[in-house]
Amino acid sequence: MTIENARPGPPATSPSIVLLTLAHRIESELGAALAPLGLTVSRFGLLGHISGVPGASFSDLARMSGITVQSVHSAVKALSGAGLVRDTTARAGSASAIELTPEGERLMREAMKAVTEVDELLFGPDADPVQRRIADTVRAAFGGRAQP
Repeated sequence: MTIENARPGPPATSPSIVLLTLAHRIESELGAALAPLGLTVSRFGLLGHISGVPGASFSDLARMSGITVQSVHSAVKALSGAGLVRDTTARAGSASAIELTPEGERLMREAMKAVTEVDELLFGPDADPVQRRIADTVRAAFGGRAQP
């Protein structure tokens, strides 16, 4: 066999590339599912942090979200204007404590239904077996239970 006729073997599987590809698909599906609720994946994430850590400060939210404090201020201002969050200590010189409003809580419940639908699509019984295994591994690693 000559070098011209030799075929290279399959490329090595890169966990980074596989997970990045899957993350892109998840973000795309989730974005489409959240859009009818008027949410982006980023805004949903920020609402989730606020929901999970009531009374979080702007600095806390920036650290959790991996964005700047300025970006959090802008996003929270928009969420507040939409009636989804409020700052319970909005006084000059006081640290902010941001929490969901009842409307924000309602929207989060709706958004979580959308997340469940995306989970079912991408990781449920009819999903690709490899993706189901990935989901089972994630659940096991983070305390959730694997699907039968």
